[in-house]
Amino acid sequence: MTLLDHVPAAPAEGARDRAREVVHALHALIRAEAGAEAQAAGIEAADLEQAVWLRLLERRPGPEVPADPARWVRTAVRAEARVARRRSRRERAYTAGEPPDDWAGCPERIVVGADERRALRTAVGRLPGRCPRLLEAMLAAHDPTYREIAGELGMSQGSLGPMRSRCLGCLRRMLAAEVVAPELRGKER
Repeated sequence: MTLLDHVPAAPAEGARDRAREVVHALHALIRAEAGAEAQAAGIEAADLEQAVWLRLLERRPGPEVPADPARWVRTAVRAEARVARRRSRRERAYTAGEPPDDWAGCPERIVVGADERRALRTAVGRLPGRCPRLLEAMLAAHDPTYREIAGELGMSQGSLGPMRSRCLGCLRRMLAAEVVAPELRGKER
């Protein structure tokens, strides 16, 4: 889509000729200024150029060559570059591989975390013997020491480490059995 596509159809030839004149007069200047400012603004030169053309189209009473084209283009390009820099400071690109910096306070993360903790506590509750009580004590919100856990469970502090290791191994095996293995695809069969 070009600048000519946005010209009103009523006064056809006069408006189109005027628009061609504007495009011809400003094209090289806008391209050069946008190319010079784009990298510092953190925006593609073509995007900056397009924003300036839109700014020209939004002028009233229509697309005309400004009185001082070089000054108008410099001013418009720099204004659009400032807008782009402000936008880049406020907006953050989302990448699917890594969570954003403020992911911890995100409502979705809070819900996912609650679901994960609920699933973990349910799995811990299904463990045999004294494992549920030991792991629940270790998962306590107040982060107790081994001495406090040993006192609460009535066992020696030295046996907590080996028992914890056995319980976590049991939990790991139980959860691995519940997770469905992915199907083989392609040449793996």
